[in-house]
Amino acid sequence: MKGTPETPQCGFSRASIQVLGLQGVDPTKFAAFNVLEDEELRQGLKEYADWPTIPQLYLQKEFVGGCDILMSMHQNGELSKLLDEMDVLVPEEAPTEPEAPKTM
Repeated sequence: MKGTPETPQCGFSRASIQVLGLQGVDPTKFAAFNVLEDEELRQGLKEYADWPTIPQLYLQKEFVGGCDILMSMHQNGELSKLLDEMDVLVPEEAPTEPEAPKTM
């Protein structure tokens, strides 16, 4: 991405981070690299994926797509299913049972 998740440096990177947040991606299962700090990394990613734009999303070392693909998958529900299958979402908390009333 351009920038960091905390301070994205382009609108596409910002949108991608927002979508991943909306989807509930577990931050401990997520890594971001600022390509603005490393031109070799930036060019290498474009060549590796044969994809000309940044940001790029990879799941288990497989290229998923750029921001446009991510947005489309988010809107049609495919992203939610994929992220769930890859086990990268924050686990849902088990519902807690209400406490029984205390008697005196």
